[in-house]
Amino acid sequence: MGLPEITDLLRLDAEDGIEQQAVGAVVDDAGAVLLLRRPAEDSRGGAWELPSGTVESGEDLMTALRREVTEETGLVVSGVLGYLGAFDYTSDSGKHTRRHTWSVTVTGTDEVDLAEHEAHMWIGAQDDPPVGPEIAVLLHQHFHPAAT
Repeated sequence: MGLPEITDLLRLDAEDGIEQQAVGAVVDDAGAVLLLRRPAEDSRGGAWELPSGTVESGEDLMTALRREVTEETGLVVSGVLGYLGAFDYTSDSGKHTRRHTWSVTVTGTDEVDLAEHEAHMWIGAQDDPPVGPEIAVLLHQHFHPAAT
């Protein structure tokens, strides 16, 4: 789990025709990671996911990562441990989107303050996470970096 150059990620996104970038965070607290559940009335309602969101115009990936974690959890990123990878999807607005995901540490993990989700939970490497396949791969890479 290393830290690729942001310029390399941006170049690859441009070469691949990515229309919108998003960021995600595997928030680690002593080996447990944070999952958030979307509100039932939201798109993909009830789904468990990582803190994530789109990069705003003029914003760089690291700034967006820190902003999204704070907006969605009330937590502040204290360190970036490594880059886990990316996956592509079509956004609700129809844009070809790529979500880049990093492992991060945060301050105050006992004070999760949800602004956009209805629930949260901490899971460990031994747990079977209730997430989609793209996020399951990222969690596996976080928990088992030597195996990937």
